Amino acid sequence: MIQNVSIIGLGKLGASMLAGMASRGLNVIGVDVNQHAVDAVNAGREPVQETQLGEFIARHKERIRATLSTEEAVLGSDISFVIVPTPSDERGAFSLQYARYAFKSLGQALRKKNAYHVIVLTSTVLPGATRHGLLPILEQESGKKCGLDFGLCYNPEFIALGSVIRDFLNPDFYLLGQFDQRSGDALEQIHHRVSQNNAPVRRMTLENAEIAKIAVNSFVTMKISFANMLAEFCEKIPGGNVDVVSDALGMDKRIGRKYLTGGFGFGGPCFPRDNVAMNFMGGQLGVDSRLLACNDDYNRGLSRRYVEKLQPHFPKGANVAVLGLAYKPLSHVIEESPGVYLCRALSEAGYRVVGHDALAAPYAETALKMHALVTSSLDEALKDADVVLITTTDKPYLTLTADHLLRGRGQITVVDFWRALTDLARDPRIRYIPIGLATATQADEKLKNLWQG
Repeated sequence: MIQNVSIIGLGKLGASMLAGMASRGLNVIGVDVNQHAVDAVNAGREPVQETQLGEFIARHKERIRATLSTEEAVLGSDISFVIVPTPSDERGAFSLQYARYAFKSLGQALRKKNAYHVIVLTSTVLPGATRHGLLPILEQESGKKCGLDFGLCYNPEFIALGSVIRDFLNPDFYLLGQFDQRSGDALEQIHHRVSQNNAPVRRMTLENAEIAKIAVNSFVTMKISFANMLAEFCEKIPGGNVDVVSDALGMDKRIGRKYLTGGFGFGGPCFPRDNVAMNFMGGQLGVDSRLLACNDDYNRGLSRRYVEKLQPHFPKGANVAVLGLAYKPLSHVIEESPGVYLCRALSEAGYRVVGHDALAAPYAETALKMHALVTSSLDEALKDADVVLITTTDKPYLTLTADHLLRGRGQITVVDFWRALTDLARDPRIRYIPIGLATATQADEKLKNLWQG
């Protein structure tokens, strides 16, 4: 039974895997090029910000250590997980720059090891990258043969920032791409040891696992875009309610309710880039992947279309407060954030914009320079607002009252992308515009003309 594992790369996922594996009784060696990250782990502290990470590392410190040396980690473990950045390049593909560097160090370490060792790539890559882009580096640097002297697997995770440890320990399933049976057997043993929910393992070739990973995220993004389109339909149908319709759709087992809540676009470090990358692969392989390209165009255009649609409801030159700048609630990440894009679109349309986010404000301030003022104070954001747009469901926004919004003024417009404050619609001082719900002012003339002509 494998007891000793190593993690190459101590970012949010790598550090969380280190902590999660240690919590399940494994001895874990973490490797990073950043001395501060190594020192933090060895001191029992989290190297990066992530929910429960510091707590887990401190609690299981006796089974955790960190080093700058890949060789030390390989010689002290039986299986190594590689979690390094694979950033998107100008083509939309995933760069192997950092992965090649890590695999070179791993190959050199394998040269000095007599026992069988398994290398597991967890970073997201495109089909063919593991076998043709990285495996040759291992064999060249080690002087050894994959399948005989060492094993190789591709094993991406399906996690969300802010809940990485929970998602890692309780996945829907494990996606295991294996070079051969022996490699897969070793990795599956780890999964059964780590899983708290007895998650199933799906084993397949390296290439099938590579395409499955980006296919999952691409499919989810299309589901989100469909829900956003459905929200617009419901706004234009008398009594339309996207939540009622989505609840019905979700009852169908072929569809399911997850990611079907219409409101705003998708963002973050994974969804948009995986969708683009899969479309890139379609072009390289001669596959008609226009569906993916259209989805990306639709999502990127949402902020601009919302501004065009809402402008008739806004006073000219209004002060607009955008509440929620991270790509999702309870996050500081602004990468591909719909809220940030919305601020830019509003600014370009001539509005004075103030953005608020308790966690993401320092990061959004740089991204929105020349477009919006950014504050971590909700009171400051609301002080002079004529219009308030709620783009995420962070807790402070869910408890906003009419008096808190109005601040003594006679009237204010509130645009609620997630229909979180529907009680505001009863207050005559508030012009409440819920995305995905038909409003009383919307007539059904188009429907009448369609069927009574």
